[in-house]
Amino acid sequence: MEGKWLIADRDLNEREGLKWLLKTSSIPVTNIFLAADYQEFIVLFEKEAPDVVLMELDMISKEEWSNFRELVQIYAPVLLLTSAEATFEKARLAIDMQALDLMIKPFSTTKVKSAYQKASRKLTAKISTVGSFHSSYNHKDISYEALFLSQTAVVVNGHIAAFQTENNETTHTLHSFLTEYPFENIQGIFPLSDMVIFLFKEKCANIMEQCQKAMRRWEEEFSDPLAIVIHKGQSQTLTLNQKYLQTRKMLELTYYKGYQQIMGFEEPLDWVHIDPFLTPPEQRAWVDMLANFAMEKIKKWLYDEFLHLNHPFPEPGLVRIRLTSILAQVRRFMKTYNLNKDQDFEREYRYIFNSILYDTVLYRTVQNLILFIQSLFLGAKTSAQNLKQNPIEQAIAFLEANFSKSSLRLEDVAKYVDRNPSYFSHLLASSTNSSFTDVLAGIRIKEAKRLLVETNKPVKEISALVGYQNSNYFSRIFKELCGSSPREFRMKKVEILNGEIGSE
Repeated sequence: MEGKWLIADRDLNEREGLKWLLKTSSIPVTNIFLAADYQEFIVLFEKEAPDVVLMELDMISKEEWSNFRELVQIYAPVLLLTSAEATFEKARLAIDMQALDLMIKPFSTTKVKSAYQKASRKLTAKISTVGSFHSSYNHKDISYEALFLSQTAVVVNGHIAAFQTENNETTHTLHSFLTEYPFENIQGIFPLSDMVIFLFKEKCANIMEQCQKAMRRWEEEFSDPLAIVIHKGQSQTLTLNQKYLQTRKMLELTYYKGYQQIMGFEEPLDWVHIDPFLTPPEQRAWVDMLANFAMEKIKKWLYDEFLHLNHPFPEPGLVRIRLTSILAQVRRFMKTYNLNKDQDFEREYRYIFNSILYDTVLYRTVQNLILFIQSLFLGAKTSAQNLKQNPIEQAIAFLEANFSKSSLRLEDVAKYVDRNPSYFSHLLASSTNSSFTDVLAGIRIKEAKRLLVETNKPVKEISALVGYQNSNYFSRIFKELCGSSPREFRMKKVEILNGEIGSE
């Protein structure tokens, strides 16, 4: 199906290269529009309403982010994102926008072509789904409109079953298989781009048995794992759209439970909220485990954190962000031992980054991360023998792990990196253009700002938490670095937040 594409990138060569790859591909394209900055992107986006958007994340400022999010939600294009930063923040934004792919620069031709093909398939499925609203699967008032639109308040007394393979590319095969399978008491079939929805009549009492037999048959003929979710609720007030949304959400449990199973439910699924970022104590724990090559402790930490989860489960997107927050600590470890300069390790790192973003089963991602850290430890031990470690990276990591200790001195850090205090002080100043005192104060004040905004702790307590025993001295340092006292900073941030909420 032909469509309009909008490519937005600040680099002229990148824009033209991405355009050329698209034009020379087999993908049918009506028009390709190019934007060199965010303002040009907005003009083209609103004028042309593109079907596919390839957007450089780094060109969107914090002030423009909410506007960009609203546009994407309104027009709902197929979204591909790019960035020069393989960081957890970019990953979080991509997850938040439900992007089809996040490509990290420098691009490889293979990666770009693969992303283009995914976008093309997504667009085709999207158009065919919309075009199928009045297909032969409709049954009286039961239609795609009733399934997708909350305004179409069709109450259906039947039961919904959702069939989903781990690989969305086999959904068409799954649909063909299910259409031919001899199900009983079927009220409607709705093939979607990523799953197939079956509506069983209310009188059907053996849905679970039918689905179990269908799954066994599928496993005999195909290798792609299958998951089935059955909505068994008896509520007479739920619309078809409400049942569909609850069933789709329930399918996300495959992230925790895996495929090759059938899940029945009666009550809607509710996620529990978690803080997706590592707390300062957790950061210090990771710095310590990595510095000491404590593989068994790392395994236990990851297993306890991610593989022993029980109902209610956290929202999968938050778990992915938390994993990227851990990967940020691993990245720092790589830099400490210069492993980021090794192409093999860098390739593995990007593979893990993508695994965190897109892998459909959490267990697999955790295992990949463990294997990656194991290989890094082997590489680091070799690096320690053959290469001189970066003492500044080591020192900053040590400071970030121990800044809360009020007794922390230059001599402590110099000893940790095995350098003479005077020489280390000179080395730190040469690398950062800042003194030891300034670097430590910057780390402490950064954490203090977070605590002032995110907690209601009194200033005196925050002062102690970030390593200042004298709260008056803390307030003076804070004002020197931030231009306002801690209390003024907190009040200003609260006013800004209240203003944003009020404007909504």
